Amino acid sequence: MLQSLRILSRSSWTLSRSCSSYVARMRHLNKLKEDDNACRVALQSGNIFLYHKLAPLLQRTESGIFQLQILQTSEVEGILEKLGGDKEMVKESILITCNEQNQAQFSLDVGELEQGAVEEQCGGRFIDLRKAFFLLHGPEAPLVARGQALLRWHQSNGFCSATGQSTQRNQSGSQRVCHSSGITYYPKMAPVAIVLVSDGKRCLLGRQSSFPRGMYSALAGFCDMGENLEETLRREVAEEVGLEVESIQYSGSQHWPFPQSSFMVACHAFVNPDKTQLSVDELELEDVRWFTLDEVTAALKIKTPPRNPKGEPPTFWVPPSYAIANRLIREWAANQQLKS
Repeated sequence: MLQSLRILSRSSWTLSRSCSSYVARMRHLNKLKEDDNACRVALQSGNIFLYHKLAPLLQRTESGIFQLQILQTSEVEGILEKLGGDKEMVKESILITCNEQNQAQFSLDVGELEQGAVEEQCGGRFIDLRKAFFLLHGPEAPLVARGQALLRWHQSNGFCSATGQSTQRNQSGSQRVCHSSGITYYPKMAPVAIVLVSDGKRCLLGRQSSFPRGMYSALAGFCDMGENLEETLRREVAEEVGLEVESIQYSGSQHWPFPQSSFMVACHAFVNPDKTQLSVDELELEDVRWFTLDEVTAALKIKTPPRNPKGEPPTFWVPPSYAIANRLIREWAANQQLKS
């Protein structure tokens, strides 16, 4: 049974909900989404995160740490003019959120410009999002993912699926409208259930052939139409590894930008320790194994992808800290340590 109330009572969520500054910020953000004129005014003094063909612009600090490069709208206009572009391009920026000072933050893709020239003007580098996630820390990783997801959605939804006519976005980019049919389109995420299966002493991790060498993760699958979360989890585990789930415990959720925008709902699942024989769907998974606490603890200590020499068995490691799969694995390990 899902323990939603227990999770939703966590202090971080409760404090955010009860904070008056948070409420004011969310209402301000909603106004910018709905009021084109207000959004245009906010853009003039806002922050813009640049992307080049969906790769975010990062800057390396003197200490060697990478951070998301924040530019003022006026700075972006100047860069566009220097590179022979149209400074009016900034109006194509998509609203992401507002920071704690109520300053609007936008994303803008400048893929039409020469990448090296933009990097030279900005003093940064456009880095593929999968790699950028390993370089960014704290709230910057989900922020840059959200910016990319919105840009990708607009690039993929320029036409109405009913009429084939072009759709028009509002100023903030919170929606697109087909004026021919009257249909309004909103950015969407595909729901995905991700689950860490345990038999009480071991956890089950699998890998797809597309994963980096040696990396294993929790099982995951898209929700089918009409399914609830529990049904999706039980079906996916049955399909992929041939096990029957007896109980489920909710953990948390996360936006996941790969390969498109997904809404990951994470849970722990428990199976009968006497019924752990695997029957793996090899079309879905390259390998699936039961792992002990000692093996998982060692894998969690690996912070960056290991360099495995060719010809040698790959080192077992798990997804990095920004992935909710990592959270599931850490929660399982912590619970096992408490039990011992």
